[in-house]
Amino acid sequence: MKKIISFGCIFLLTAVMLSAQIMTAGDFFQSINEFYGTIKDFEANVTITDSKSVSTAKVSFKRPNLLRFDFSNPDTQVICFNAETLTIYVPRTRAIMTQTVSGAGRSSGAGIATPEGLSLMRRYYSISYETGQNAEPLDEGSSEKVVKLILVPKTSSEGYRRIRLSVNPETKLIRRVEGYAKSGETFIFDFKNYALNKGIPDTRFIYDPPSSANSYDNFLYAE
Repeated sequence: MKKIISFGCIFLLTAVMLSAQIMTAGDFFQSINEFYGTIKDFEANVTITDSKSVSTAKVSFKRPNLLRFDFSNPDTQVICFNAETLTIYVPRTRAIMTQTVSGAGRSSGAGIATPEGLSLMRRYYSISYETGQNAEPLDEGSSEKVVKLILVPKTSSEGYRRIRLSVNPETKLIRRVEGYAKSGETFIFDFKNYALNKGIPDTRFIYDPPSSANSYDNFLYAE
């Protein structure tokens, strides 16, 4: 009887210790979401890679949903969202395109790395670890360690069939977003050199395009 009681105590103690150590992917994602909820604004360097090109930019974000990209490659290209209007300036064609929209789309890889984007991901995607809760190399042979999450849409209406998030477990900042589109394309957003809560003014998200640019309004719905 003593052996049975001792075994039972050891089993229960082990179970308690294991339960304390295990954090589900949903809980980990929620902790990231809560941390981003404390961020008032941030700036970061972002590299955007797809099958055709590699672009680099500085991204600026301010709560609740102001977002701007100032590109160094392509040089002087700008994408700016001021909560009501999406503005894109393409220097190669000297085109300024504007679109009135209801909110920053959750299908944007960079938009995912915002408090609003993360909340939408939790609502519309199922979340799991890629391999487990322990940090692993960002890339093979890399010394940089991240926790990797896989997000799969709950419905077929989402633009991506799968998203991989790589998160620094110490800073809780998103290091990389990989979006696998239904079209077969892959889009990778690498974030580095974050600067948090620096008091970015609202005027940062007002874009004054070159006067010589050709304007195209509501370009998303133009025939």
